[in-house]
Amino acid sequence: MEGEIRQRRGSNGGGGGAGSLEGEKSEKAPLLPGGLRNRRRRDSQPRYEPTDWDDSLPYGGKVYLARRKLPDSWFCVALQVAVVAASLGTLYYAWFHSDHMHFHLVKAYAHLGHREAQATVGHKLLNGKGVEQNHTAAMEWFSKAADQGHPQASYNLAVGHLQGHPTKLQKGDAHKLIRHAASHGVPEAEEVMKRVCSKGRCDE
Repeated sequence: MEGEIRQRRGSNGGGGGAGSLEGEKSEKAPLLPGGLRNRRRRDSQPRYEPTDWDDSLPYGGKVYLARRKLPDSWFCVALQVAVVAASLGTLYYAWFHSDHMHFHLVKAYAHLGHREAQATVGHKLLNGKGVEQNHTAAMEWFSKAADQGHPQASYNLAVGHLQGHPTKLQKGDAHKLIRHAASHGVPEAEEVMKRVCSKGRCDE
């Protein structure tokens, strides 16, 4: 009995071992890598070859020679010369006539309604800086700035009226303008309020 059992175990063990070896061999069988498959597929496809490629020339004849640049037209040359001349003229004007240039730049802003620019134009016309002195025009610009509440322009307009320069102020307007300037921190207006307006001379 024991011998039969041993023979059966031996036969079963031998059969199982052979089966397991075959399974391991089947599992360890080398597979075809995916990259190799794709490479074979690409190699099998036809490659693109340009029809105008010439092997006898460097780079297949694809290198083009530089073309000669055409000269600029007379109009372009004249335009470039005009731009350079205008730039040089502007630099000369700005360097040697800076006050005159500044006056016209500020005057352009004054025409747009900026009260600071209007007061500055009045100062330049009053003192003749960068432009010919003109008291009448200065009072007109001071009046425009004073209408917008500019303190210094209000003071200058009032004092100009008291000094006899032509203005459109009515009786008592000069006193109001000087009071407005003094209330906004203009020191000259405070002095005039004490020395002149206190004696009733600002109501003329």
